[in-house]
Amino acid sequence: MPQPRAVVRPVSHARRRAQLLIVLGLSLGQSAVYSVVQLIDKATQAPLSQGTSTLNRSLNAREYFDLTYQLLDIVFALVPVALALYFVWDAVARTSGGPVEWTAPFRRLGLDLARPGRDWLWGVGLFLAIGIPSLGLYWAGRALGITTAIIPSGLDQHWWTVPVLIVSAMRHAVLEEVIVVAFMLGWLRRLGWAVPAAVAASALLRGSYHLYQGIGPFVGNAVMGLVFALVYRKYGRVMPLVIAHALLDITAFVGFSLVGRTIGLG
Repeated sequence: MPQPRAVVRPVSHARRRAQLLIVLGLSLGQSAVYSVVQLIDKATQAPLSQGTSTLNRSLNAREYFDLTYQLLDIVFALVPVALALYFVWDAVARTSGGPVEWTAPFRRLGLDLARPGRDWLWGVGLFLAIGIPSLGLYWAGRALGITTAIIPSGLDQHWWTVPVLIVSAMRHAVLEEVIVVAFMLGWLRRLGWAVPAAVAASALLRGSYHLYQGIGPFVGNAVMGLVFALVYRKYGRVMPLVIAHALLDITAFVGFSLVGRTIGLG
């Protein structure tokens, strides 16, 4: 007797729109709203050039409680990524007509180790192409008075400081690239957005949640968002973007932690 065919249940635009808004509302969309308010707050108190933005703050005066809070903050910040991956898995399951492995969303987004050599080549290339111009844009923004002093690490010096900064950088890389590039672009495409509009929305969102640092970082991160979105659209893998972003943040976080203001930051 023939097996009954699985019923493919199409997903409505309303459902996809809700999924996208929930993921953004729990993560970087929320950060963008807070960032706009923080920018207004700083700009109405004093010139932006006199403001300060600390990226990795101490969360407790006691060393091991600070470490605990840092690790908890990193873990729970990745929950929206898990939710986005679940929505991708659900979308694959609805159209496959059969059982779907838990690794399916990682393969679909290119967040796996299938092409390590190529991913690292592109990741390092993007890191070099973005890193030096970003530092120049920061200095230009400081000179023009439209960028706050950025302190990449406000953590005290402990044995765990550098490892936590590295893991924190990896957290930011995974969170931003999976949600703002891979997931957002995919869902906007399913909602019928044209490619230029989707890429622009992704880039503007990336810039907006950096607005608390000033106008310069908004522009720089929006340009970075355009480049990253176009690379993802062309190659369909988010792993090179994660690698590049992690290298950028590790260089900033750990470099500042080790040599401080002698590198011209803060």
